[in-house]
Amino acid sequence: MRRGLLMTAALALGTVAALQAAQLADPGSRMLAFAATPALMEGCGDVPEAVALAETLRLRGIAVDRGIEALDQREAEIAAAEERLTARLTELRAAKQALDDTRTARATGADEGIARLIAVYDVMKPAEAAEVLGALPPDFGAEILARVQPEVGARIIAALEPSQAAILTARMGAPRSMKD
Repeated sequence: MRRGLLMTAALALGTVAALQAAQLADPGSRMLAFAATPALMEGCGDVPEAVALAETLRLRGIAVDRGIEALDQREAEIAAAEERLTARLTELRAAKQALDDTRTARATGADEGIARLIAVYDVMKPAEAAEVLGALPPDFGAEILARVQPEVGARIIAALEPSQAAILTARMGAPRSMKD
């Protein structure tokens, strides 16, 4: 009799375990642990093994539910973090674009300014241009000399003191990497 009752309890618990496994395999459903002893155990209270197994399965079911809840919470936290990162990445890309636009505008403005300055040096008398270029930093003076009309540049260099002319022409011919 006791053996038959134990087999019935094992079958009942196996059925419950199979149902829970089927629910776990279905991603749309949530596995819920039994908080109370199922009706199948009502006749098995005198079989300690069946009661212990039922309690173990109940506690495991509760632990699985808690684990699933923790995973769901962590998934929500990760999704929120991804949204924050995506928003920050969008902000950084916009800031980079604005910085690139500013740099481009600044470079264009500097090029236009240098072009106007070179036009001024093109129309100056060579002696006056040489006097001003001699007072400028050598790199800047060399840049201007390199961009003026070749005939004007030659007259300006001729009007410079020989030491200044040597420095400026050396800077004009130096590779850009050596200037920096």
